[in-house]
Amino acid sequence: MTDKLIKIAYLYEDLMNTYGDSGDVKILRFLLKRQGYDTQVDNISLGDEFNAFDYDFVFFGGGQDFEQTVVAKDIPRHKDTLEKYINAGHPMLCICGGYQFMGDYYKTNSGVTIKGLGIFPLHTVFKSDKRMIGDTKYMTEWGEVVAFENHSGQTYFDNTDKLHPLGRMIEGYGNNPQDKAEGLRYRNFIGSYSHGPLLKNVNVANAIVEMILTWHQKRLANQENVTE
Repeated sequence: MTDKLIKIAYLYEDLMNTYGDSGDVKILRFLLKRQGYDTQVDNISLGDEFNAFDYDFVFFGGGQDFEQTVVAKDIPRHKDTLEKYINAGHPMLCICGGYQFMGDYYKTNSGVTIKGLGIFPLHTVFKSDKRMIGDTKYMTEWGEVVAFENHSGQTYFDNTDKLHPLGRMIEGYGNNPQDKAEGLRYRNFIGSYSHGPLLKNVNVANAIVEMILTWHQKRLANQENVTE
């Protein structure tokens, strides 16, 4: 039954799936099944049409510089739908490279600037002399999170009035070595450098499941209003 089917869009699964980020989607599918819901996961890749509002949840994982340059040529097509989806308060999780794409730009080690979607006022700079790798621990609104980070890109907020971190660092680096902050939390959007995967932290996973089910009910109600 469609009212028990959760639709998940996995952006560039075939290109942006470093360090087992697909585990986040597998965990969500497990938790949703436990609540009686089936899931449909669509890989939205190069050249595919995509309307974020057709989905209950959007996921975007991490990738290496080469894959990011490939995705950078394709993803601008989806800026409008993603920006509207995020600003409407619908749930989305971006890990590492996917998180970086939501900002204005990512400057690579060779000095090449990869343009982001510009949905959030933030930017990322690759710094080869400071690889941030290891176990991390930080505090979120849902409690403590334990994860793993492995990145040389350092992310900085350009508007700290609008943007707020997902958590405050206890151990590790997070966005960058200076700010002691991890990721981004904006409405029901979450950006994070946490691999491991992130959603092995059941407190965060359960919070996202709640977001997904809330939006799912709204999407069904909207469909019913259209058909009446």
